[in-house]
Amino acid sequence: MKFYQLTPILLALTVVACTDTKKSAGESTTLSGLKKSDFQTVINGDSTDLYVLKNSAGMEVCISNYGGRIVSVVVPDKDGKVQDVVLGFDSIQDYVNVPNNFGATIGRYGNRIKHGKITVAGVEYQLPLNNFGHTLHGGPGGFDTRVFKAEQLDEQNVTLAYLSKDGEEGFPGNLSVKITMSLTDDNAIDIKYEAETDKETIANLTNHSYFNLSGSATNTVLNDILTINADSYTPVDSTFMTTGEIAPVENTVMDFRNPTAVGARIDEDFEQLKFGKGYDHNWVLNTKGDISQVAASVLCPQTGIQLDVYTSEPGLQVYTGNFLEGAEIGKKGIACNHRTAICLETQKYPNSPNYPAWPSPYLKPGEKYTSECIYKFSVKK
Repeated sequence: MKFYQLTPILLALTVVACTDTKKSAGESTTLSGLKKSDFQTVINGDSTDLYVLKNSAGMEVCISNYGGRIVSVVVPDKDGKVQDVVLGFDSIQDYVNVPNNFGATIGRYGNRIKHGKITVAGVEYQLPLNNFGHTLHGGPGGFDTRVFKAEQLDEQNVTLAYLSKDGEEGFPGNLSVKITMSLTDDNAIDIKYEAETDKETIANLTNHSYFNLSGSATNTVLNDILTINADSYTPVDSTFMTTGEIAPVENTVMDFRNPTAVGARIDEDFEQLKFGKGYDHNWVLNTKGDISQVAASVLCPQTGIQLDVYTSEPGLQVYTGNFLEGAEIGKKGIACNHRTAICLETQKYPNSPNYPAWPSPYLKPGEKYTSECIYKFSVKK
């Protein structure tokens, strides 16, 4: 999904920067070169920090409670050299000042809702519009702009909690959210989402990490090998909105059932690619919520790093960084250029509140929303 189109949020975020900008002598850095002090500030009265997870295999994941973001993911490549395989920024200030979804938790509703209209328990609600006349990723003040309460349980687990109040971004109900991010010893990031509400509402949470398995945003993802376990997808119109159709991938450029380079067909004369400016679509997964089956895989031939995605959700949005244009200067001062990342967002199908036949995002009091996404890394030599 693209973030450049998001209505410049900065709702009324008041960032109180740490007044002492001098780093303490000898301050340790993470494997990705980040400093905790660069992520420590106060936003609208809530403190932010950087939480570092490490496992016995030498993998490291850094998480900010601002937006529930994955800031860095360091894994070894085929030569044993560690690579940071997600795009992001070096400090909290950039995450606040530059409208973006890098690594963020997306909610209440990931992806688009047509014209921002939903009907819940017979009542129609109008949500704020921030993308071609639609509501995208929970609106301009979505979860990516909120500070979560974080608790690091141990070296490999952190929990993030947030109460989205009734009426926030137009959504009904007080939605209590808990996210557990775990780094396993077999090099997987296991993300478990939970939510409960006191009034019927909708929920569709996801993670918006921008993966570049080469370890550098100087490289595109066009040579990466992509596999998607899906026989069909949900087409969109020129405003990126799903049409309600479920179409077969057979004999189209949307067919990734066999391993195919991301860029092999991305610029072909195909209407859906023109609408999406490349790949920016939801695939209807064959896994049908079976978390034990691989939903999608990406392999970087250069580093040998492979990412396998598992999910309990029915859909997967694949976005190939078509709207990255180098305006965002990321970690280590490297510009995030065109198609230098791939996003793999596990989800309900876009605009599902308005398509009753599709998997439902509705949540009632007394029910518990649960969702799980696993990003597992390995090396192919």
